[in-house]
Amino acid sequence: MPTPPEFTPPEFTPEVVAEQLRDGYWLEAADIDGDGVPDLFGYGLRLGEIYWYQDRPGWPRKLAVDGFRMPVGADFADISGNGLPDIVVCHELYGPIGTVVDPDPAGGKIDWVENPGAADKTDARWRRHYIGRATGMHRLRVGHFTQAERLEVIGVPIVATADVHAVLPLVMFTQPDDVHAAEEWPMTVIDDHSFRMIHGAEKKKGLVPGSDLESLLLASDEGVTWLHFDVERGCWRTELIGTGELTQFARTGFRGSGDLDAGGLGGDPMAYVAALEPFHGNTVAVYVKDDAGEWQRTLLDVFGDPNENGEGPGHQVVCADFDGDGDDEFLVALRGPWPWQGVMYYKAIDAARGIWTKWRVADDSVARIATADFNGDGRLDFATIAYSVQNYYVAEDAKIMVYRNEIPR
Repeated sequence: MPTPPEFTPPEFTPEVVAEQLRDGYWLEAADIDGDGVPDLFGYGLRLGEIYWYQDRPGWPRKLAVDGFRMPVGADFADISGNGLPDIVVCHELYGPIGTVVDPDPAGGKIDWVENPGAADKTDARWRRHYIGRATGMHRLRVGHFTQAERLEVIGVPIVATADVHAVLPLVMFTQPDDVHAAEEWPMTVIDDHSFRMIHGAEKKKGLVPGSDLESLLLASDEGVTWLHFDVERGCWRTELIGTGELTQFARTGFRGSGDLDAGGLGGDPMAYVAALEPFHGNTVAVYVKDDAGEWQRTLLDVFGDPNENGEGPGHQVVCADFDGDGDDEFLVALRGPWPWQGVMYYKAIDAARGIWTKWRVADDSVARIATADFNGDGRLDFATIAYSVQNYYVAEDAKIMVYRNEIPR
């Protein structure tokens, strides 16, 4: 019999960035001040304040901008052209009730927030610029999806005014000639008939052979879908990878997938897709290509039963190579309550046969995970922010944490 592979258990050293948060939801890692070291920016939904945390001893906190009503999803890119990342954020998702059944018909706005860009202005407030809107806007991704000359922002709503599970429009905003003078960015509709209740949207580069353009992986009622632009044909193409979790629908009203990411193995950049299922789900599954190139689903874990709202503890999946062996592991963010909270780390033993190993690498409530090499040692670390959102789930001890990678090389 072949000798099973040996795996060194992952080791991460926790460090508190911020504690006693009043709310928590979103987190990204970006080099805000341009010193070559990644910083963090994060926020919750209630206060409307976006802070960034400078990667220095003590992680000093600086207010970038306030005054938002319910900022939700975000991304970053150098929109102003000064060489530093600007923040792109969608906001005003819900109305007075403040839940998924209550989208604001005039909301779903997207702004880009301009990084001041000078070393002596690290405490300066950032300036807001309007991009556009679509009702129910919940996720967005910034990149080059159809061409490489101008930045594009793909907006991903989660719910429509007609019904929580009504069909949604995927929209794209294209960078105008003058980003400072533009009152709004030109918008096109990518798809307005295929998707319902999209919760996860992850961009990836290098999934289309021979192309440097980015594409999207979407987690929705329909399951797991790969969306990319076909340059030769001049159109968008979709590939349904899997239909997700279907057995809980009669009990919870949710089906499909809630979040996802693509992982590479053996040189294939999308050898598998890891998913949390369904919306705010309790189920971890992986989709792996078989010898015929067809996607096969393997159920790995079920974290508790759905709560009274039909929701589980899972919120995000992140794929990355943490141990430096050339293959991607994946992390699962669990919001709680205990024991269904923290971060679980999965590594493939034999993905084709559905065999994976896992470890718990963090204990605190987690809504989102951001990855970066925070100390410059060549190993990928990760950071987390607690899930503390009124009307959904409020973590008892909400924190932002960094977990420094100590996996031996």
